Amino acid sequence: MGKITDKLNKKDINFIKEQKMFFVATAPKEGKINISPKGLDKTFKVIDENTVLWLNYFGRGNETAAHLLEDDRMTMMFCAFEGKPNILRLYCKAKAIQEKDKKWEKYISYFPNTNGARQIFKIKILNVNNSCGMGVPLYEFVDQREDLKKLYKKKTKKEQIEYMKRKIK
Repeated sequence: MGKITDKLNKKDINFIKEQKMFFVATAPKEGKINISPKGLDKTFKVIDENTVLWLNYFGRGNETAAHLLEDDRMTMMFCAFEGKPNILRLYCKAKAIQEKDKKWEKYISYFPNTNGARQIFKIKILNVNNSCGMGVPLYEFVDQREDLKKLYKKKTKKEQIEYMKRKIK
């Protein structure tokens, strides 16, 4: 049976730190829902029991940030694919912080790998939902993909933006 609380506890925080990936879901007022798997390779930081930061890199689209302009709700989900079963959902309100924003320097300092950073999402947790996770299959983690890191090491910020503009067309 699921357990709903209004904040993360130490067990939740430790569970998040152990996971290799998570899922982010957002939706516009009208249109399709966006759900994306994300790697945890030092891109997710728990600030306190109700606040987390997620560093988002340049990619093909920017649906998450676009959806937040219409509705600031976001759901994040962590699943145990190894070890003890668990599913942890975070129901949140989120705000995109970009390089042009005053608080960018404060928040970017939480992350070691920032080349290719598009934005940081400051996420306020409203509810935490733990459920059994016994239906989640077991998978063995091999490694994080290095493709984006390699791409971003080769390009300046300006080149990254131009590259993404061409890809979107």
